[in-house]
Amino acid sequence: MKRLPLLLLLAAVSANAVGPDDPAPAAAGTQQADLEREAAAIAEQLGQRLRAELQSAMNTGGPMAAIDVCHQRALPVTAELAAQTGWQVGRTALRLRNPGNAPDAWERAVLEDFERRHAAGAEAATLSAASVVQEGNSRRFRYMKAIGTAQPCTLCHGAAIQPALAEAIRARYPADEATGFAPGALRGAFSLTKPLD
Repeated sequence: MKRLPLLLLLAAVSANAVGPDDPAPAAAGTQQADLEREAAAIAEQLGQRLRAELQSAMNTGGPMAAIDVCHQRALPVTAELAAQTGWQVGRTALRLRNPGNAPDAWERAVLEDFERRHAAGAEAATLSAASVVQEGNSRRFRYMKAIGTAQPCTLCHGAAIQPALAEAIRARYPADEATGFAPGALRGAFSLTKPLD
């Protein structure tokens, strides 16, 4: 299937979000703004929870313990937040560590747009996208918030990973592509979805 360039995709999505016969486009815009704020708050909460678990592991067992947290706790923490909020919550990237986090077509288009904007000078932490997407007979609100690479992240995602650490990463993630990142680089994004119908 051919992918539309992001601008055409977003234009098509916007046209589906509020049709010409919609009696209350302002109300639809307000609802979308509310959903965007809610999604942004959940993405921030997920980031805080994951950072707290990683920081605790780093303090007690160093980078090796942090790898175990990523491997064993990231998905349960994400699932707990999804159950609490009613949103589908996840993380994705163009260069994956966990292949289970592979982006779908919409996420890939947004990530590629984030990459272009970041290359043009935007800070990774400022990048986000939101849209109402028609999927079959239902509409979904979708939101993505970029994840920047912080200095501590480079221990496991940087260009110069200690050999023992690199071996431990390969053992848990044989298809790892998520290395070579510098501080401030775009690492990936939180991705949230909520059904509207």
